[in-house]
Formats: sequence, C-alpha cells, structure tokens
Amino acid sequence: MCVIEPAPVVETRRLALRAPGAQDISRLAALANDPDIARMTLRMPHPFSLADAEAFVLGVAAQDPARARTFLIEHEDQGPIGVLGLFEDKDPAPEVGYWIARPFWGRGYATEALQGATVWAARAWKRRALMAGHFTDNPASGRVLEKAGFLYTGEVRKDFSRARAAEVATRRMVWLA
Repeated sequence: MCVIEPAPVVETRRLALRAPGAQDISRLAALANDPDIARMTLRMPHPFSLADAEAFVLGVAAQDPARARTFLIEHEDQGPIGVLGLFEDKDPAPEVGYWIARPFWGRGYATEALQGATVWAARAWKRRALMAGHFTDNPASGRVLEKAGFLYTGEVRKDFSRARAAEVATRRMVWLA
C-alpha cells in the first residue's frame, strides 16, 4: 500500500517544490498576471488576479493527493518563481503542466523542477508514466520536456486554452520511469 504524504516537499539543487499557501497569494498573482505565460497554458486565465491566486491556492488545498499534486516552485534565493502540477485527466497516465515567471526564463529552472517532480512521482507517488503537452507555437516548452526525459508520442491534438479562448494544437509527450 502506498502511503500518501499530505504535503510533500521535493528539493533539487536550487529549488524546492512545495504546496502553495496563503502567504504565496500576492506573489502568485503578480507573477502569473503575464499574457505570455497564460497563453501557453490550458487552465490559466488572463488577467490573473488576486482572487484567481486565492482560488488557485484553495483549489490545491482541496486536491485529492492520490489523483493530483500541485507544487509551488520556490528558488532558494528568489522565492516563488512558478508552479508545477501533476493530475489525472483524460490520459491513461497523469498529466504534468508547469509555468515559470518571465524573469526566470532561460535558466533551467523548469527542467530542474520537472526532473525533481518525475523522481518524486516515480518514488513517492508510484507512477510509472507521465504525460505532457506543449502548444505547437511553444517549442521552448518542448525542449524543457525533452531535457527532463519526455519523449514525443507523435500525437498532436486540439486542447482548449482558457487564456486564448480557443483550441490550440498540442504536441503530446510521455515520460516513462
């Protein structure tokens, strides 16, 4: 039997992945209120308000830990810099999604967070596979996923982006433990 940790903390070389809390609401609202972040996600609205950040934190607290885990990505010196979530959806394996705030792009934080999350998912969450996708107009996300060990499945499907209010072609990827 798998014992589910109530609020795991995953530590990497420069980052800690932990549950977001009330103390993070204003920082999340400030970082996430960027149209270039929101338009590359499925679920994030834009604009992203303080109320959205509060609802997000409350939603994470209510997640079933056997089916979903959402982590705040916290840098050792900079504080919160993004979010990474794993959740069961329509795919046969849990899906992973993430975003990093613009001031922290291009520094390897997303790859480092994903690598930490995949190790945690395999060891503590007992998952043998994870799914991910990136919009076809966001090849940088595909490179991040490849560096973290994800492989292209060959599937491209249309997924609805809340911030774009439209369906977007999404290249599907898989990670296997």
